[in-house]
Amino acid sequence: MAMTQQAAGIREVIERFIKERFDAKAEKLATDDPKYQTLVEQFQRDAWLNDAAKRIQSSMRGENPIKFATHTVKATHPDARGTNLWFRERSDDGLNFVSTDSLGSGYFVDVVGNAAYKLNEYKFLLLSAPNGERLLDLAMQGDQEFCQAIGGSQEDGANLAKIFAKLAQPGAVSHTLAKQVYWLTGEDAVDNDDFHLLAPLYATSLAHHVFQTINHDRFSDAAKEARKAKREGKLSEQEVHAYPDIAAQKMGGTKPQNISQLNSERGGNNYLLASLPPTWNSRDINPPLKMDSVFSHRGMFGRRKGVRALVGDLKRFLETNPNTDMHTRDLHDDYTAMIMDELVLFTMQMHSLDSGWSADESCRLAVEEAFWLDPGRAQEDAEFRKARHGSGWPDEVRQRFANWLNAELGGKLPLGDVEFRHWKKELGQDASHQRLLDKDRRWMAVLMEELDDLDELQGGEDDE
Repeated sequence: MAMTQQAAGIREVIERFIKERFDAKAEKLATDDPKYQTLVEQFQRDAWLNDAAKRIQSSMRGENPIKFATHTVKATHPDARGTNLWFRERSDDGLNFVSTDSLGSGYFVDVVGNAAYKLNEYKFLLLSAPNGERLLDLAMQGDQEFCQAIGGSQEDGANLAKIFAKLAQPGAVSHTLAKQVYWLTGEDAVDNDDFHLLAPLYATSLAHHVFQTINHDRFSDAAKEARKAKREGKLSEQEVHAYPDIAAQKMGGTKPQNISQLNSERGGNNYLLASLPPTWNSRDINPPLKMDSVFSHRGMFGRRKGVRALVGDLKRFLETNPNTDMHTRDLHDDYTAMIMDELVLFTMQMHSLDSGWSADESCRLAVEEAFWLDPGRAQEDAEFRKARHGSGWPDEVRQRFANWLNAELGGKLPLGDVEFRHWKKELGQDASHQRLLDKDRRWMAVLMEELDDLDELQGGEDDE
C-alpha cells in the first residue's frame, strides 16, 4: 500500500523529532565509537517508536500512571490521587466565560504521574501533523494515515497507536483528598437527590497560558520598551498591560515536578489575579515632582489639608504647656496617631499612581523617598530594583518624618533630639505604617523570587 502525502508528512515530523534527540546525545561521540553505533541503532525510527511504546506502557502502571491532561487533581492537593482529564471537546456553551475552551486548538497539554518529567518519549505526540492536528489526536482516532506513518505495517501502526492513545484516556476515579462540592440542581435543598457532587480540577492548561501571557506583559523587552514610551509620553505600537496586586501561589514546594510537567516549567509559580473592589482615584493626586522632598518646607505631605489641621491643633495644644498627666498623654498620642494615619494614606495614594513616575527627569526626590513612594518602578527598572533591595530606606523615611514634625511644631516650643527620637520611634511602632512596610517586603521578596525563577526558566530554554 503506497504511503499517502499526509502519512509521509507525519513520518517526516516524527523522524525530525527523533533526529534532534539523537543529535543531542551523539554530538560528543566519535562516529567510530561503539556507543555511537549503539545510539544509531536505538534511534532508528521503528526501534525508537517501539521502545517509546514500551516505556509509556511501563509508566502507566501503578497508582499514579502517566497521563496527558488539561485539568489536574494534584494541584488541588499534592497527595491526591484520582482522575486527571484531557478536555478536548469544543462547544459553544461556554462562549461567555473564560475557560480552557477559550484557548482554541493551540492550548498547552500537561503531563502528570510517575515522574513524567523524566520521560521524554511522550513529547512527540504533542507535535502537529501537516494538517494541523496533534499526533495524539490522530492516535486516539485510530487515524489510518497516522498508523501507516508509525508502523512497519498497518497492523503494527494500529497497535502502537492504541498504546499512545491510552495516555489521554482517563478513568473516572476520585480520592479522599480531592476537593468536592455539593451543587444544588433542583429546588429542594433538603432533598439529597436535588444535588450533584462536583469534583473541581485545576485548569492547568489555562493557568499555563495565563502565566506565559503575564510574564510576557511584565518582563519581555517589548513590554519594557512600551512602558518606557508611556512614561516619556511617546507613541508605541506595543500595548501596556498592568496587573495590580498580583499574587503567586507556589505548588509543589522544592519539587514542583511532583504536581505536573507544566507546573515544573513554571517553577511552581501560578499567578492569582486580584479580585478586589475598584479603588477610587481622585483626580487631584499628582506625583511629587520638582521638589527635593515631600517633607520639605511646605512640601506635598505638609500641604495636605488634614495634615495642616492636625499639626496646627497639636502645636496649639503643646503651646499651652499642659500638665503631664494621663489625659495629656492620651491626647498627644491621639494627635500623633492621626498624623501617622495621614502619612499612611499619603503613601497609599502615591502607590496608586502609574509605576515609574519617579524616573521622570523633573523628579528631584531623594532616592530613599523614591524607593518609598514608587515601589512599582522596581518591576521594570533593574538598577532601581537592585538599589532599593539593598537600601535601608524605611529608616531614612522615619528620620525625615521626625525632622519634618519637629520643624512644624517648632517656633515657641523647645523641641530637639529627644522629641526627634520620640517621633521616629512612634512611626517605627505605628501598626498601619508597619503593615505597609511588611506588605512591601513580601511584595519585593516575591518579585525577586519571580525574576530568579524567570532567569532559571530562560536558562533552561537556552540549554535546550
